[in-house]
Amino acid sequence: MAYDVIIVGNGPAGLSAALYTSRANLKTLVIGKDDGALTKADKIENYFGMAEPISGCELVENTKRQAKTLGAELTEDEIFHISWNGSFRLEGRKETYEAKAVLLATGTSRKTANVPGLSKLEGRGVSYCAVCDAFFYRGRKVGVLGNEDYAIHELGQLLPVVGEAVLLTNGKPLHTDVPEGVAVYEKKLTAVNGEEQVEGVTFEDGESLALDGIFVALGSAGAAELARKIGAMTEGRNIKVDEEMATNVPGLYAAGDCTGGLLQISKAVGEGAKAAMSMIRFVRQQKNNSN
Repeated sequence: MAYDVIIVGNGPAGLSAALYTSRANLKTLVIGKDDGALTKADKIENYFGMAEPISGCELVENTKRQAKTLGAELTEDEIFHISWNGSFRLEGRKETYEAKAVLLATGTSRKTANVPGLSKLEGRGVSYCAVCDAFFYRGRKVGVLGNEDYAIHELGQLLPVVGEAVLLTNGKPLHTDVPEGVAVYEKKLTAVNGEEQVEGVTFEDGESLALDGIFVALGSAGAAELARKIGAMTEGRNIKVDEEMATNVPGLYAAGDCTGGLLQISKAVGEGAKAAMSMIRFVRQQKNNSN
């Protein structure tokens, strides 16, 4: 089903935006993989209007009910990829979705692999986007670092292009099905080898594996990874936006922790509202142009 607006992330930024786009009579879908980091907060007492502390879980559930009352649809899914062909197409674990405008509000990734050499070789054989960089490894051997569905999605982007791809779980148990013929290494990594370019990895038992590149796909695709897949500019783990919360890709917006700065509810809610106003203008303009 096609929507006017799809919001990826059901934290304070995403839900704040949904309140405004729904009230503006835009068909709005909020997609969340889980309830996010806010629900882990035991007590919140530094947010406007809180005479008494409230749990993060209560705050999220209250806002979800509010968004639904105003007409927003909420669904649980994990988005792996975003593309554009006249409209935005979002590929999830359960469904594929389409929208005129998209807001990325999944927070910021706090998960990283503490493997010596990994961060040093980012951009020199270490990549976070298979669809962006698979071309550079045509016919070569690469590894995908991860143990969940997102890693398998990245393997799917690589296998038609590279010579060989293996899965590296870094000692973690495998929580997904692996394509036939893909070797899986479940041993813990102790190093990513190479000085100027990735040359391989070393496992804790001393075994080494020669590789030309490593694609990091830990957990689920964060906002920065999704942004890069469609050509949006990022700076480290943050998405670059202008004063209207717009990325350099028309119709694609970002709000909340994924834009950097103060990691607070108040900032996320404000950016969600601002992004919503921008999306409302964008979608209405699109509809006027098509009439």
